[in-house]
Amino acid sequence: MISYARQPQEEQSEASLPPVEEHIAPAPRVSVQAFCETVETAAAVQSAGEDRRLGKAHLKIQMGGMAAAVEAYRSAPTPNVIVLESDGRNDLLGGLDHLATVCDAGTRVVVIGRINDVTLYRELVRRGVSDYVLAPVGAIDVVRSICNLFSAPEAKAVGRIIAVVGAKGGVGASTISHNVAWAIARDLAMDAVVADLDLAFGTAGLDYNQDPPQGIADAVFSPDRVDTAFIDRLLSKCTDHLSLLAAPATLDRVYDFGADAFDAVFDTLRSTMPCIVLDVPHQWSGWTKRALIGADDILIVAAPDLANLRNAKNMFDLLKAARPNDRPPLYCLNQVGVPKRPEIAAAEFAKAIESQPVVSIPFEPQIFGSAANNGQMIAEISANHKSIEMFLQIAQRLTGRSETKKQKSSLLSPLIDKLRGK
Repeated sequence: MISYARQPQEEQSEASLPPVEEHIAPAPRVSVQAFCETVETAAAVQSAGEDRRLGKAHLKIQMGGMAAAVEAYRSAPTPNVIVLESDGRNDLLGGLDHLATVCDAGTRVVVIGRINDVTLYRELVRRGVSDYVLAPVGAIDVVRSICNLFSAPEAKAVGRIIAVVGAKGGVGASTISHNVAWAIARDLAMDAVVADLDLAFGTAGLDYNQDPPQGIADAVFSPDRVDTAFIDRLLSKCTDHLSLLAAPATLDRVYDFGADAFDAVFDTLRSTMPCIVLDVPHQWSGWTKRALIGADDILIVAAPDLANLRNAKNMFDLLKAARPNDRPPLYCLNQVGVPKRPEIAAAEFAKAIESQPVVSIPFEPQIFGSAANNGQMIAEISANHKSIEMFLQIAQRLTGRSETKKQKSSLLSPLIDKLRGK
């Protein structure tokens, strides 16, 4: 067993969800075996095993607690992580001593107990326990404990994946994802990368006025070569804080992918970039579903009509059910107010989806068309346009950053804004 340990949590809530600002990095491909004493804890561990962040972990649950664990490993190798539930103090410490005699080096042990005592915690640390969690536990407590074993505390902010998808084709999801990524990089000062997943028809290269010779296709079709250095060579620099992993947008090959085709790319980006914005095309396949469910936060873009309402609700309900320990997806309305077009009001969307839209972006073809044709963001075309504040609101909600530091205004502010626009 190892000698790394974290402070015990003073309060646990069985049904608690992670706070908005909390980010739990996914666990790698590890084996986890849990030995529980109560059916409630076993149910919580079972539910944790279905969480997206433990999707790569191989989890096995047994009843019997400490005694069952000691007996099991007398003749079998130990996994990467052992989760033990125990009610008593003396039985716990004595059982850990017995377990140490049959435990392989490098195995990490998480203890779930009901005694909140500093002396006990120190004894557990001395014996090499990795984490001590107070019962009763919920699924998110188990997820947090296991995932944090493989995530350095100072690296918690690294690797937040944000997926943006349209409820229907042509609703402007790509435009919004690119402008939101721009706001994350410029206004929130976070290093971010836009990954254009529409390999055949992606527009990120056009919108950022970039034409890189390489991009995401090189990584997807060469999974064995994917590592940090390889991905860095494929990135195209847009600004000091924003990079692009462009799509080839050519039709010389067919882009049929398996469900896990993008896993290596996403895992590598997580390890090097604080924020990854996925521009997900409007299609339903194994890999798009996997990308959405595996994201830390999701934005659905919808236009105010009936087909968008139906699709947005279907996507919202499925993603919410598939990610029970995450924040629900967010959605926004786009192209609101098209002249002479009947529309469904935002209140009707909110009633059907049971959630308010983050923002409602008005239909303004002049400025959005100019930005698209010039390869610029809205903020570059018009520094004071009202949609810029909406993009910032979306960026804040998706990243969990509620406030940004505003520069003090001065007599030169209008001139500086114009220079930024240029």
